[in-house]
Amino acid sequence: MFLVGALILLAIIFVAAFASKWRVPLVVISLVAGMLFGSGVLNIVPYPDYGFARQLADAALVFVLFVGGFSTCDKRFKAVFAPAMILATIGVIGTAAITGSLLYFLLNFPWQVALLVGCIIASTDAAAIFSILRTRSLDPNMSALVEIESATNDPMAIVLTTIAISIVITQGGGGDHGQGQYILIALKLVWQTVGGIGIGLLIGWFACRASKYVAELDKGYFYVYIVAIIMLSFGIADLCKASGILSAFFAGFMLGNSNISFKSTTTTFLESLSTMGNVVIFVLLGLLVLPSEFGSVYKDGIVLFLILTFIARPVVVAVCTFFARYGLREHLFMNWSGLRGAVPMVLATYPLAAGIEGARYIFNIVFFAVFLSMAIQGSTITKLADKLKLATKAKPKPKQVMELVAMHHSDLELVEMDIDDSIYGGSEPVPISSFNLPAGTTVTMVNRNDKIIAPTGKTEIFPGDILYVLVKISEVDNATAAIRGRFSSKNTQVMQTVAQT
Repeated sequence: MFLVGALILLAIIFVAAFASKWRVPLVVISLVAGMLFGSGVLNIVPYPDYGFARQLADAALVFVLFVGGFSTCDKRFKAVFAPAMILATIGVIGTAAITGSLLYFLLNFPWQVALLVGCIIASTDAAAIFSILRTRSLDPNMSALVEIESATNDPMAIVLTTIAISIVITQGGGGDHGQGQYILIALKLVWQTVGGIGIGLLIGWFACRASKYVAELDKGYFYVYIVAIIMLSFGIADLCKASGILSAFFAGFMLGNSNISFKSTTTTFLESLSTMGNVVIFVLLGLLVLPSEFGSVYKDGIVLFLILTFIARPVVVAVCTFFARYGLREHLFMNWSGLRGAVPMVLATYPLAAGIEGARYIFNIVFFAVFLSMAIQGSTITKLADKLKLATKAKPKPKQVMELVAMHHSDLELVEMDIDDSIYGGSEPVPISSFNLPAGTTVTMVNRNDKIIAPTGKTEIFPGDILYVLVKISEVDNATAAIRGRFSSKNTQVMQTVAQT
């Protein structure tokens, strides 16, 4: 099994390196790898048990969503809070309702099944969005809206799917279908949502304060601590019958927006966990697929993809952002950025694990629609951003970084400051001694073309340099203004040139 696992992972890596020029998402490659090695094609890996597959996929999903919360910046969250949260809640409900209604009328699905499929496929995929868009720099507000929506709408879809399965089982079992049953379902939704958020924030608050004691140990223990917090946030919420997924996301949000030790290296560690989690999820889901069954579902799968992409998503975006100031270009991009991915495919295993009649068909139709979404939208979204002039090529991350590791509380912050050459290119170099920095502020390191410079007062700073500045938290804005204010932006240079002529 270890040998087979190694072969699958190596195949994914080498294919990803080869296919990067065509912008094929990693999740698509992982999915195809699972299908190829599964019982439907090469039959190298035995067909997995549905219950085990769901448990393993859920476990990986918890880590993915915790990382989504950890990487969600508090400031960016506040900037687009209203439209992002409306899309992540009302938008998910609206997508499920529109999709389910059209499946009921167009494909004659039983209403319970139509509702279940609509709930399963209602959320967009954070992992796919993050991995695809990191090669482009979007407008900050647009980027924040798309990323935060995709990171926060998965829990709502999970809660709705769980409730929809309860409805299907209740209807099929001939139980009480009265008003009381639906009131209980509504209360369950409220508790899972509110309880999940509350428990997650509480666990995150506790984790932030306890982290300073763990930080005094070896760095490796801190990573183990983070993994334990991820598991704790899910486990306590699950024990309380609240949403463990929501709890994990908001625990990550609290930690990610707190001044914890080893934050930079922890971010790298969590990004690796997220990537591995997504690979595990999509390989596992690929193993569940039998390509021979596509002949009976592909037409309905195409219809489901078209309903989502060209009807449900545009309507939901238009309604949920009605009062926001977004133009046609932004709306077009938001419509096309509604990728379906890991969460809908994991949720598609829930009916299988629950033993619902027709669950295999539900899984196949969802799989086919999600595959089309990732393959078509995922491979063209950056091209659309370029066409709409909403993006530029992202700058590569520096290979060397610094991190402030404080064992005890400190009012200092180590700030990474980029003298962006796309803004300040053409400016004359400026010596550090000429910066009018706040008292106690020090430029500790300069990264120039991935070469490290230990600066002195005479060191000259050029456009394109990355500075690491040790500064009091209360003086970060003043230090930033003092440094960047010594450089002329390209717009200023143009105006000066025109004035001289």
